[in-house]
Amino acid sequence: MKSFWRSAAWKPAVFLLSLVPLAHLVWRFENNDLGPNPLEELTHVTGDWAIWFLLLSLAITPLRRLLGQPDLIRFRRLLGLFAAFYAVLHTGVWAYFDKQLDPTELIADLTLRRFIIAGMISLVILLILAATSTNASIRFLGKNWRRLHRLVYLAAALAVLHYYWLVKADTRLPLSYAGILLLLLLARTIPLRSNANLTK
Repeated sequence: MKSFWRSAAWKPAVFLLSLVPLAHLVWRFENNDLGPNPLEELTHVTGDWAIWFLLLSLAITPLRRLLGQPDLIRFRRLLGLFAAFYAVLHTGVWAYFDKQLDPTELIADLTLRRFIIAGMISLVILLILAATSTNASIRFLGKNWRRLHRLVYLAAALAVLHYYWLVKADTRLPLSYAGILLLLLLARTIPLRSNANLTK
């Protein structure tokens, strides 16, 4: 079964599936189906998917160890790139639709609103990790590449904190994300299998 995930068809399938949330959102936008507050819906949906893809990318390592499927690692980079992609969309909705690209309002939010600051730091980290996710970057950075890419956990924590500070009242969803992130962090510290092939 270990060869199951090696099929060349999997990566295009995961890529297309990762675009489904965007396609559905565009369809809803074109059909005026975003509810009474379209801006809020666009903001929340793109932000939720950014966090989900981030958590999915972080889940790859413990899942491959738990299931004994080292080939799952093939999808971690792709899922991480989609996390950055949806984070960029999320930021774009805020900057374009909410602030109309007004420099004064953008700067005010970036300097005075803590949830915006946390979200922007998370975005910058994700963009740096996306830009250095190539094979050439891995070769160039060597051992430092892994050190750099451990910042993904900081990006995830800041993304969850950004959401928690944003919602203010109903914090159930951001707290759920925080719980999942904590479990993923704990899963990395617990040796599930002594299989050299599963070493990151």
